[in-house]
Amino acid sequence: MLMTYFTEQPMSTYPEDKGLEHRYTVLTFSNRHFDPVSGSRLYNEYLSQYRLAEAVGFDAIMLNEHHNAPFCMQSRITVWAAALAAATTRVKIVTLGIPLPLYDAPLAIAEEFAMIDMLSRGRLVPGIVRGGGTEQFAHNANPAYNRERLEEAHELILKTWTTPGPFRWEGDHFHYRVVNPWAVPLQKPHPRIFVPGISSHETITWAAERRYPYVGLLTTAKVQARIAEIYGQAARRVGYVPGPENFGQLLRVHVQDSAGDAERLAREFTWMQGEFSGLAHPVWSQPSGYLAPERRKAVVEVVNSRVAAPGAITSLERGKATADEAFRAQVEGLQIIHGTPSQVIDKLKQVLSVTRPGVFCAWCADGKMPYEPVNRCIELMGREVLPALREFAAKEGIRSPFEANAPVSTAYSTDLKPSALA
Repeated sequence: MLMTYFTEQPMSTYPEDKGLEHRYTVLTFSNRHFDPVSGSRLYNEYLSQYRLAEAVGFDAIMLNEHHNAPFCMQSRITVWAAALAAATTRVKIVTLGIPLPLYDAPLAIAEEFAMIDMLSRGRLVPGIVRGGGTEQFAHNANPAYNRERLEEAHELILKTWTTPGPFRWEGDHFHYRVVNPWAVPLQKPHPRIFVPGISSHETITWAAERRYPYVGLLTTAKVQARIAEIYGQAARRVGYVPGPENFGQLLRVHVQDSAGDAERLAREFTWMQGEFSGLAHPVWSQPSGYLAPERRKAVVEVVNSRVAAPGAITSLERGKATADEAFRAQVEGLQIIHGTPSQVIDKLKQVLSVTRPGVFCAWCADGKMPYEPVNRCIELMGREVLPALREFAAKEGIRSPFEANAPVSTAYSTDLKPSALA
């Protein structure tokens, strides 16, 4: 099992009263409230904690990218990946993920990732995503072409990494007279690609068809089971049987020496839930064309509390739960796990014995958690939780794609048997 450390890198020092006044803190909440002095301090604290995560034994550091939002200061994932390539020596650098449809220069992204892979001596694990609905507005990207742009950019990047140039690329969305970058990844045939998401049927199927591990983000056991079912159906059509190495799961985890301190700090995971929402207006979150029509209808119904989301805890229906109720419901549903090391180990085993992800991402810090307690959480994770999980994973046969030496994609698989598994 690949043990991965994660934080959203929240920008938590802005005036909350202004956020409450504006209501929606994503996309249009003015950056006049961004304090670069605090931002500089936070960036360097996050970098220090990444180094600590490596020192205590995490296998990887997960990064992500969001725009126009105080809940995440990572506005360019390759910048942080490059910083970690230089600042660390052992951990894998997992980018979950870069929103390819937002950018008009996938060739530049291919070059940046290649440089990072070489600088890190082959530790890059690139992840790709469509990007949130609000981010289509933030980067002026047409949401109707989102999936098309993702798939074409992905194909161009793969060809750039695996086919010697020069060659020409004339696609539907991207055009290059000469593709011939003098920067290619160290890892061959190419770095492993992960695909994160919250359970989109189309994206799960797309990942399975390419044999890319799919990482569920803050998913319940019920949703992970749905992901495994969809992925498994697509994998069998292609010709392989998926195992733990094809799945990942991100969970919010916070550990302290005392259960009381752990609970108090873990409440920061809900700092942008409830009345003070870190989410954007539903129309911004799901712009026309971003989702398939039937999927968008279902999302709108969830947003308007007419139905519950698949796998959702019903007490979390929008507008019906207080912040305390929301927190407790997520704790009861094991979407937030907190406590002493022994308590956290027991709860994680309870979840992971069911979901069996080869990639486990621990979201350890969020909101206004102070620097020193987060450091203590990381230390306890490394000293007590991770060793227990490694022993558990070995006993249960839960292996990461690296431990299983799984093919990087179907294109490089020699064990496909579509006729036998159709």
